[in-house]
Amino acid sequence: MKHALKYAGIAGLGAALFAALPAWAQAAPAAAAPFVPTPAMVNKGDTSWMLTSSVLVLMMSVPGLALFYGGLVRTKNMLSVLMQVLMIVCIASLVWVCWGYSMAFTGGSGWTAPFVGGFSKALLKGVDASTLSATFSNGVYIPEYAYICFQMTFACITPALIVGAFAERVKFTPLMIFMVGWMTLAYFPIAHMVWYWAGPDFLPNAPTDMGFLFGKGALDFAGGTVVHINAGIAGLVGCLVIGKRKGYKTEPMPPHSLTMTMIGASLLWVGWFGFNAGSNLEANGVTGVAFINTFVATAAAAVSWAVVEQIVHKKPSLLGAVTGAVAGLVAITPASGFAAPMTSIVLGLVVSPICFFFVTTVKNALKYDDSLDVFGVHCIGGIVGALGTGIVADPRLGGQGWIDYTAPVAKAGTYDMMTQLWTQAEAVGITLVWSGSVSLVLFLILKYTIGIRPSEEVEVEGLDINEHGERAYNY
Repeated sequence: MKHALKYAGIAGLGAALFAALPAWAQAAPAAAAPFVPTPAMVNKGDTSWMLTSSVLVLMMSVPGLALFYGGLVRTKNMLSVLMQVLMIVCIASLVWVCWGYSMAFTGGSGWTAPFVGGFSKALLKGVDASTLSATFSNGVYIPEYAYICFQMTFACITPALIVGAFAERVKFTPLMIFMVGWMTLAYFPIAHMVWYWAGPDFLPNAPTDMGFLFGKGALDFAGGTVVHINAGIAGLVGCLVIGKRKGYKTEPMPPHSLTMTMIGASLLWVGWFGFNAGSNLEANGVTGVAFINTFVATAAAAVSWAVVEQIVHKKPSLLGAVTGAVAGLVAITPASGFAAPMTSIVLGLVVSPICFFFVTTVKNALKYDDSLDVFGVHCIGGIVGALGTGIVADPRLGGQGWIDYTAPVAKAGTYDMMTQLWTQAEAVGITLVWSGSVSLVLFLILKYTIGIRPSEEVEVEGLDINEHGERAYNY
């Protein structure tokens, strides 16, 4: 009887446990659902800042860069430069929304994924007023259209920078064809490699969904590699393939309006606050860091160039001062959100003598005709800035390190300057090789098919009247 009761108790316990199994199954935690941001998470202040920054960066191209370049060329070619910059902005914006944004800022597939995105958002498929883009903080978002517009302004100004290297000697239509090909094959892949990542909310679940150089830990806050080195090396290749201007070094070719160049440079400086501080994608303390660094580095570089000219030529020139300011803007671009104000000043002071050496001594020694010193200022200044970023970002020098979102391969508190310098050098080298190779192929194809340089007669008379049927000034 005792055993019977014992077995009955055991059986009853087993039955109770069996009956409880469904309840236990229901109580087990379910797999975490994928995170989906909602429109309620949009930060209106960040959105306002990003749209304002987009306007500032657009102003850098038109009218800023157009006036800066236009004043530097001769009167007979001024309108051609203005037209080239204007139409590049127009064409680039259309290319951007058709396939550029998708190639730069969506995940790719297969072995090409780290190097270029796909076409899942070509023609802005799937994008509307409710879709969002992450900023650099978890749970902080801006409308995707705002992000598209901001990055579109970068895609507009980068190819426009190139034209200064071979100004006064290039045909309009082949140049526009080159720009479409160059953006597709050079700009979008470099932008993807340097800036693409899945975002702070998604990154822990998809550690491989990022650009090649971003994953290696390359620091480029606002476009030292993506914009300036990328465009600068393309400009050098272009001026070498196209050849020197007729009369170069045998007849005077002074800028026709330094007043216009000064206005253009000033607009570039003002717009650059959107370029650099806007690249933080948020209105917060790091935005303020990028803003003040852009201010003081530019001022230091302008002063530095004037001092160099005072020493070398005994007269500081306006052209030199504005060139120095642009060199400072270029150099601080990759470092703007990582450096401290005092090290930004040092970066500005250093970049001008180096760029001065390239636009005078090196250019004269190698005898290439970089009309408006795109290579000497943008490419060299960009290299100085990209390498300098590895130094000034060091927390021991007051830098921001990797902040908290860049280079997920890195650990907080383990910043190693020499390792970072090597990573920066890799990014510089890849950009030079990639963009330089693409540019060379495109320029050679155009040169030996439809032709890219006008006839000698057209070049002597000027591109304005021959290419566009009008003159800048009618007396």
